Amino acid sequence: MSRVFFLVLCSALLARANLSDAARKQIDAATGARGVYTAAEDVHKVSFPRRDVAVSVDGWKMHPFMGLTSWAAFTSATHQEATVMGDLVLFEDEVNPVLSAALGNGLEVTALHNHFFFDQPRVMFMHIGGEGPAADLARAVRKCLDKVRQIRAASSTPAAAFSGAETPAGSSITAAAIDRILGVKGQSNAGMYKAVIGRKAMMHEREVGKEMGVSTWAAFAGTDGDALVDGDFAMLANELQGVLKTLRSAGINIVAIHNHMTQEEPHYVFLHFWGKGRAADLARGVRKALDTQADARTHHLGHQRH
Repeated sequence: MSRVFFLVLCSALLARANLSDAARKQIDAATGARGVYTAAEDVHKVSFPRRDVAVSVDGWKMHPFMGLTSWAAFTSATHQEATVMGDLVLFEDEVNPVLSAALGNGLEVTALHNHFFFDQPRVMFMHIGGEGPAADLARAVRKCLDKVRQIRAASSTPAAAFSGAETPAGSSITAAAIDRILGVKGQSNAGMYKAVIGRKAMMHEREVGKEMGVSTWAAFAGTDGDALVDGDFAMLANELQGVLKTLRSAGINIVAIHNHMTQEEPHYVFLHFWGKGRAADLARGVRKALDTQADARTHHLGHQRH
């Protein structure tokens, strides 16, 4: 009887492992695409070629087949109904609205980078992921696609700059005010301000830190009332989503998410950002993101102890 029970249990687990036909139909209905199911990998994939804006790379007119197709692939999950992974083809003015749409609808954003050089207009690629009910994940993907369509409906030509006032050419950032907000002592140069916060990693059997590039930094230019900030967050994987949400809620734009190293322990993800506004408001946004990292580390240590 125990052998029969074992076989029945295994059969039930195997049957449950596949993404159901009903789930695949829900994905198609929610995304508005007809997906392709690959039974050998239990993957249902929907694709969305970008034909709405002409793109050239190295002077050659690109076809969507050559890498200008957004996609989302769904498969069954261990603890939820489905897992999704995808790659969205985006123009620069679409990236941050779509990133906010993804985060706001339960998806994770795991990378943001370029795939080409000398592309006109510039194309960025946003990698997404998530786990949950298949229909919910599909609807979240659709929200991202709808945001793209909304932006292109308002302007068929991608924007060439961020919105907002032009930052003054000369700089006069009050360093002491930013120091107080960030809780660190920064550096000043020609009216600009920069704070660098180091982290630690092991690489090639030795410790590396701030001066080797394992650091978070933020640099401010312009005036206290009309500033820009750019910088780089060094994060552990479990810190990324919280930092993304916090920076976007502060109106700070994300411009890249990638790795800088390959053999460090622990592994770091790096996020580059650009924001415009009052210097103090931008600094508070950065500070909140730093606090989010600290909260994630505390939460992680708490789980380790248990």
